[in-house]
Amino acid sequence: MTCAELLIRLLGERYGVDTLFGIPGVHTVELYRGLEGRDIRHVTPRHEQGAGFMADGYARATGKPGVCLIITGPGMTNIATAMGQALADSIPMLVISSVNRRDTLGRGQGRLHELPSQQQLMAGVSRFSHTLLDPKALPEVLARAFAVFDGERPGPVHLEIPIDLFAAEVAEPASFSRPRLYPAAPDAEGLATAAGWLKEAERPLVLLGGGCVAAPEAARELVSRLDAPTATTINAKGLLGCAHPLDLGANTALPAVRELARHADVILAIGTELGETDYDVVFDDGFALTGRLIRIDLDAQQLVRNQSLALGLVGDAGRALEGLLAHVEAPLCKDGAARAAAVREALALEQDPALAPFVPLCATLEAALPEALWVGDSTAPVYAANHLLSLPQPRRYFNASTGYGTLGYGLPAALGAQLGRPEQPVIALVGDGGVMFTLSELATAVEERLPVVILLWHNAGYEEIRRYMDAHGVARLGVDIQAPDFPTLAQGFGCAATRVGEPQALARALAERPLDAPLLIEVDAHAWQRALDA
Repeated sequence: MTCAELLIRLLGERYGVDTLFGIPGVHTVELYRGLEGRDIRHVTPRHEQGAGFMADGYARATGKPGVCLIITGPGMTNIATAMGQALADSIPMLVISSVNRRDTLGRGQGRLHELPSQQQLMAGVSRFSHTLLDPKALPEVLARAFAVFDGERPGPVHLEIPIDLFAAEVAEPASFSRPRLYPAAPDAEGLATAAGWLKEAERPLVLLGGGCVAAPEAARELVSRLDAPTATTINAKGLLGCAHPLDLGANTALPAVRELARHADVILAIGTELGETDYDVVFDDGFALTGRLIRIDLDAQQLVRNQSLALGLVGDAGRALEGLLAHVEAPLCKDGAARAAAVREALALEQDPALAPFVPLCATLEAALPEALWVGDSTAPVYAANHLLSLPQPRRYFNASTGYGTLGYGLPAALGAQLGRPEQPVIALVGDGGVMFTLSELATAVEERLPVVILLWHNAGYEEIRRYMDAHGVARLGVDIQAPDFPTLAQGFGCAATRVGEPQALARALAERPLDAPLLIEVDAHAWQRALDA
């Protein structure tokens, strides 16, 4: 068979890939010959950045790597932003691209789509980037990529194949079965030490990150046995379930949780980088841990970043949680539920004036779509929902306000999530500024008949940046931008659309939504506020 045919067979038959995101081009046509007749769905976004965001949303919703087929040169520079977001949030993504012929690489001959070094460019937004020079090495390189997804800190992997290798003949592998790979378990002695510290602690605190989402049952059981107040990152929202008595939510940047953290004598942090966009969204370096910090992470380097470490364990979060449970067999009594309740009372999130407009917004969406996945851009409703929303399971809430923080993420990532979880409703939370980055993906939503609810918060410009300028005495420039008539524009794509200005109208729009096609609901932010004030 050809190298291109072997690639598609390996993806589908060995690695179980069922969806590919890509835009065909002259340099990738041979890959599509290999796709013909395969049980793999191909989704065509309208921009390679959209392909990357769709793969990201698919991966977060399903736990499986999102896979993209991307054209040489501009296709790769277009997808680089999406790879940066996935790298920052440790999301498994395989980006397979073409590259110019082997005998032309690095020669600067002005070939179509030529870059001085495409591989070098993509290495900065991937766990590794590899140029295939021998078609016989393809199975090994793919195995390396999936070894990263299965056993290391995940992230994007880039594989580029010179166009003269697509048609090269290769032998069929002896087997298409996938090798079984187990991630590393933390050191047994270290786990015993960590458990001992937690048992002796008077004021323990647990911090759980996105690395824990594959082990919700173990996380809930350990937190309950430790009787420790627990904060989850945005990417771990839902890990403890709704209304768990020890859950502090994703509120570690707020004063009441910071105060609790400063007084904790032992802190257990698992699968979290303790990064700024989860723990310091007010950007004042005010999240301080003065007690003994135990960290567990797949990435050894991450253990020594951001906070001073007392004990570090390298290993998989799920295996760490199970290992700690073996040492904490009986529930401890640390007055954890009372301490957590006191913090939640002090937070008084629903009485916070900054969050007030979004309390009825979230409540209306939850009532209408209780099983929904929430996928967001960097926009005001997302910043509020990070604090307000409680969900029963993980993998049902993610957005671009973490890590890399790119605009334009929400819409295409929601489409990827819907493709990965077709049985559940999906809400895309976007703003009038950010949605313009990837608005063309409405065409993809219509073409694929994806019933995503696109809730567009329209506050007439870049409101968060306006506030930041005002707070720092900078004149408002570049933030009061012209917006299109979004419902009319959506209808031009063939997407149903409506405009609302108060909770009751939103509820009606949600009740009447189509079940086999997208719906865009524009919320007039100023009318919404007037309705709440009335």
